Amino acid sequence: MSASATLTLRLEPELKEQLDQLSRSTKRSKSFLAAEAIRNFISTNAWQVDAIKNAVEQANNGGPFVAHEDVAAWVESWDTENELPRPKSTKM
Repeated sequence: MSASATLTLRLEPELKEQLDQLSRSTKRSKSFLAAEAIRNFISTNAWQVDAIKNAVEQANNGGPFVAHEDVAAWVESWDTENELPRPKSTKM
């Protein structure tokens, strides 16, 4: 078995009870279920953090960029009589 580290966390009583029930139902330890939940959360969300960092770096380096105000105006125009065309990216 690979090395592991201990993590202590606080849960609301209702969440702890749900974890207890799931642990009993699946015959898995609460630690196993918590580690699996954290593993899934990280794999689901890590790509988004990387994508944001890359986009900020591109924008800071003068790469293609669409201003927030242009995107907001475009989205606000959806389903109106004066719907705007998709904003074009520009070099900064």
